Amino acid sequence: MTYDKNELQNKHPSDIAETIAALSDSEQTVAFILLPGHISGEVFTYLDRETQEHILHNMGSKDIAEVFNSMSPDDRTQIFLDFPDTLIKNAVNFLSEEERKIVLTLIGYSEESVGRMMTPHYIEVKQHWTKSQTLQHIKRFGKRAETLNFIYVTDEQGKLIDDIKIGDLLMADDSNTIDTIMDHQFVSVLSTMTKEDAILIFEKYDRAALPIVSESGILVGIITFDDIMDQVEKRDTEDIQKFGGVEALDLPYVSTSVYEMVKKRATWLVILFVGEMFTASAMSYFQGEIEKAIVLTLFIPLIISSGGNTGSQAATLIIRAMALNEITLKDWWFVMRKEIFSGLSLGLILGIIGFTRILVWQESGIYNYGEHWLAVAFTVSFSLVGIVLWGTLSGSMIPFLLKRLNLDPATSSAPLVATMVDVTGLVIYFSIAAMFLNGM
Repeated sequence: MTYDKNELQNKHPSDIAETIAALSDSEQTVAFILLPGHISGEVFTYLDRETQEHILHNMGSKDIAEVFNSMSPDDRTQIFLDFPDTLIKNAVNFLSEEERKIVLTLIGYSEESVGRMMTPHYIEVKQHWTKSQTLQHIKRFGKRAETLNFIYVTDEQGKLIDDIKIGDLLMADDSNTIDTIMDHQFVSVLSTMTKEDAILIFEKYDRAALPIVSESGILVGIITFDDIMDQVEKRDTEDIQKFGGVEALDLPYVSTSVYEMVKKRATWLVILFVGEMFTASAMSYFQGEIEKAIVLTLFIPLIISSGGNTGSQAATLIIRAMALNEITLKDWWFVMRKEIFSGLSLGLILGIIGFTRILVWQESGIYNYGEHWLAVAFTVSFSLVGIVLWGTLSGSMIPFLLKRLNLDPATSSAPLVATMVDVTGLVIYFSIAAMFLNGM
């Protein structure tokens, strides 16, 4: 069947698709390539799947890019969902960066998935190739590859069956085929896996690059160590900022405007300020005890800072252990037992120092704590034990609670833990004071 180029272009896209589908295999690709770029994408959506695949297999990368970039995102995504994984891999790689992000989102690669980070530039070989054939292939396509540390072996369907170190290839005889070098021991990453999980795999296996596969095992890309390191830096930066009581900055500090900086910091400051208001409420509740023993106010900064400091220490240790995957949710009881003993020990150390301080000041005449100074010393000492223990438990358990609620444990920031312990610490302090100084 013959066709007229001008007549073909003047038809409705649906009619053009019918005309192209009726052409011979050799004419279909030529007719499609001759279409203007502004209608080729729309015509492509009307073609049946078999014709679409045939045309793509015979088109150059420039023409494929023009077709897919001209399509509407929903039509393009629907086509990709119907295509086999190997064709999706090739098609997506021809899109512009902006269009590629849209497609990856729509076909299931979320913002946090490792599929968003993969690169299509790697060396892919077949197991029946000889070493000489493989080296020729590397010379031809190696300049575009992201890394040459590994080459990836796939079957005829594009499924990953092994990866080979370039050193093992170079040490093999020229007549050796790839399957004689393979050991079938490889590590791969699912394209839908989160970036956090991918980081853990890199750390576990100490790899320079890892292949990314689809659910059906098709090799769709690779991810390299430098990309993972960028993610590690970004993750750690966000955690440090959150732990300091600041929302994670979207841009580097030097690039963040004053307005954005205030916006990111104000929320937490307001929350912490409201929290500290409860400290004033707690003090007003014990106003009677304070008036009877004004000497108690001298130790309020000492008491609440000790609880806040130990709580911040515990939170820092637990959050970091969680980030390194040293502990999980099921380890909460182990952590609690450990922190109870740690909190008691730390509290006893500070309690002894606090008692000694009052004793030395009283006996040396530096300050007179009154006739009931011994009761005051015991109050401060026992309060330090209780508050340090409470701060340690709070700081260690809040990250577990947040993780159980599917929240970021890093949001249990040092200021948040300190504020919470401040309020409860005052209650502990004055409750113990009421016991020791009752009737004095």
